[in-house]
Amino acid sequence: MELNLAGKSVVVTGGGSNIGRAITLAFARERSHVTIAEIDEAQGKKVAAEASSAGAASATVVRTDVTQWDSVLAMVRDVERRFGGVDVLVNNVGWTMDRLFVEKTREEWEKEIQLNLWGMINGTRAVLDGMIARKSGAIVSLGSDAGRMGEFREGVYAACKAGVIALSKSLAREVGRHGIRLNVVCPGMTMPASDEEISGLSMWASDVNRQFRTEEMRARIAKVYPLRRIGRPEDVAGAVVFLASDAASFVTGQTLSVSGGYTMM
Repeated sequence: MELNLAGKSVVVTGGGSNIGRAITLAFARERSHVTIAEIDEAQGKKVAAEASSAGAASATVVRTDVTQWDSVLAMVRDVERRFGGVDVLVNNVGWTMDRLFVEKTREEWEKEIQLNLWGMINGTRAVLDGMIARKSGAIVSLGSDAGRMGEFREGVYAACKAGVIALSKSLAREVGRHGIRLNVVCPGMTMPASDEEISGLSMWASDVNRQFRTEEMRARIAKVYPLRRIGRPEDVAGAVVFLASDAASFVTGQTLSVSGGYTMM
């Protein structure tokens, strides 16, 4: 299958950890120019070195806080100066803490909204003018099955991810005439194999979420999936690369779950 991603300029927000890392490396293997928009520069540089070894046309880290418009816009302007534009944007950053809605603090709600929804809004808006001018572009955002069905202990996170899905559909209708496609990939539970694959700022580094990474908990969680396993970051990366590629040139406004059958819709 010809994906035609070699030499394309690709931005992956949060490209240094877990799913973002796998996405970065997947584009690297397609010989793309990969920009890792990452708040943790040290982790980003580690993954950039891996991406270079994997065959990336280039791999660069730009420190980016996706919750801050000025930071996101500066990153995109930097990419435009280096490559003439952003061909592919992957809105990957996501964050939640596993707690009941009534047990969460307002600070946690606001952090979830800022990272999961405003991060996607900021990234998408920052690239659209350039994509409209060039009459082409692909935006793939990471949703969640929580946003498709609602999920126990993930209320605000689920609301944000539902927003990512709805906004992607709306924008797909608005900008399709400019040759721009927007799609969403919804992972199920997708854990890093080790701490080497994540930043210290990753949600998976927290004590609250670390409890799910024991072998006992992994086995228990796997039982709720028809395929009887937890997702690997590489599972999600394959779907993202496909939707960003020419192989999906007639696909827009769609939501694809990569969750072992957790949701079927």
